[in-house]
Amino acid sequence: MGNNQQLITELHQELTSILDFWSSHAVDDEFGGFAGEVDTRGKKVPGADKGLVLNARILWSFSLAYNFLKKEEYLQLAHRAYNYLTSHFWDKENGGLVWAVDYKGSVSNSRKQIYGQGFGIYGLAEYFKATGKQESLDFAIKLFDLIEQHSHDSVHGGYLEALSADWQSLDDMRLSAKDANSPKSMNTHLHILEPYSNLFRVWKNDKLKDRMKSLIRVFLDKILNNQTGHLHLFFDIDWMVQSNMISYGHDIEGAWLINEAAELVGDSDLLRESQQKTLKMVEAVMNEGMADDNSLLYEYDFDEGKMHTDRHWWVQGEAMVGLLDAYGHSGNEHFYKMFLKIWQYIKEHVIDHENGGWFGLIGEDGKPLPNEVKVGFWKCPYHNTRALIESIERIKRLPEAN
Repeated sequence: MGNNQQLITELHQELTSILDFWSSHAVDDEFGGFAGEVDTRGKKVPGADKGLVLNARILWSFSLAYNFLKKEEYLQLAHRAYNYLTSHFWDKENGGLVWAVDYKGSVSNSRKQIYGQGFGIYGLAEYFKATGKQESLDFAIKLFDLIEQHSHDSVHGGYLEALSADWQSLDDMRLSAKDANSPKSMNTHLHILEPYSNLFRVWKNDKLKDRMKSLIRVFLDKILNNQTGHLHLFFDIDWMVQSNMISYGHDIEGAWLINEAAELVGDSDLLRESQQKTLKMVEAVMNEGMADDNSLLYEYDFDEGKMHTDRHWWVQGEAMVGLLDAYGHSGNEHFYKMFLKIWQYIKEHVIDHENGGWFGLIGEDGKPLPNEVKVGFWKCPYHNTRALIESIERIKRLPEAN
């Protein structure tokens, strides 16, 4: 299987490189917090809105980086992210986190996107782990209670996509312009399961544990197409499927996040079922979504009969973890070999060795698409820092590393 120690060293070096890029390019010294956008060469774009997802993920990433590497500078950036999130994004009147603020920190979009509340929990729980700051855990628990109170569907199960500033229903619930206007989505459910898992690590609450089990069941019974091994993307209120696409990145990310949650709740039967079903998901992704250059393609649209072949940076990162997870519980070396190939692709095509950070989109020719931002509303340090840390920890657990 090659030299695991050399591989771990490589992953560590890239992790430090990514964190250095964000430390040196993303801090907004003029208006506080972090820049809303940084262009492909690493220059801040003036006047860009600051998104909730970006800021909550920065909080999570630097908290995790501190927990993993124990470097004081990462803790200082986590403090900065926490202070900005709680003072500018927290809705003091209605509770919860607003979707966006302008470059000066005033609210520019007050809606309550449940996906965003989830990332708030994710970051706040990790920051609590880093600092032991009770206020941070209190904020995370408040968000959990607000999601459960306003978004949970007690009739059909699962969670509604979005609500207004004061938690009333909305006509347009879309997460972004490219999404379907459906009341439920795979993406939001995945990013509620993931923060609930992180919250459960620091807050062993029975209701939270029950909700995690229910969410795992929603994935295995409603969201996953057990025939094809792919996740459906959009749904009506009663789980009628409203999409006809495959998202390979979400499939492979979902596979390991479902297993992580099942392991945390400690139900061995549920874990066994999750691992069996997610293994089929990873196999389907590898069989259908892998390109000849060892990258993972983006998505397939059945309505168009078309594969979308852009290589998204985050999809390659999630594939690293999904493949190591599948290898870890199946023992099938094919998954480990594919992991090494994807890591090689990332080194050659995704990492910007000149300006730092990761390119957003790579074309079929292996070259980055121009004008893709390095920091943005959706371009955060979370997929790649997580992929590297998860990979290091999982490789260390392999018998060959001992």
